[in-house]
Amino acid sequence: MSAETPVQSAGTFTRLRRQFRNWRGSRPFWAGLFTILGGVPIAYFPYATLKLGTMSLTMATTAGAGSLIIGVLLITLGLTMWFQQVTRIFAGVATIILALVSLVVSNIGGFVIGFLFALLGGALAISWAPGKTESAGGGRQPARQGPAPEGATEPTSGGFPGESGQPHSLFKADARGPADGARPEAQHGGHRVG
Repeated sequence: MSAETPVQSAGTFTRLRRQFRNWRGSRPFWAGLFTILGGVPIAYFPYATLKLGTMSLTMATTAGAGSLIIGVLLITLGLTMWFQQVTRIFAGVATIILALVSLVVSNIGGFVIGFLFALLGGALAISWAPGKTESAGGGRQPARQGPAPEGATEPTSGGFPGESGQPHSLFKADARGPADGARPEAQHGGHRVG
């Protein structure tokens, strides 16, 4: 391969896979998927007819309509988790409540399969939090822990260096600190060196 060889762009499959990964990472994807997978057996089993040779088995319950409603609501909540991330807490709590109700109404929660998937999906939806975006300055702002070193000044407003119009001495090299602007504690494992 020579220096003049043009770089081939990523294929369509690779580009679509990356777009899907970005889409999946910005929402509670697995929570929605498990919730949808939990709703399917809850809604399906009461209306299913299994054939064993010439014998047919029907697992219909007296609350077949309740099973269908719970299953459809779980599928809807799973889609809501994907497309309306703001409502993820509500959708997660509603999913857990519907999963518990399905134990009584729908053949022990779709023979426990639907119950477990829906319970896991609801828990994942409640615990999911959006990721932090990196700042335009080239990285995340470090969180300052503990007291400030002697001679450090705090900004009067905002919380970031330079917002108050005054220079922030934590990011300047001084006579007793390192020249690269890092805090002395950070260079020695978090302990102050005399």
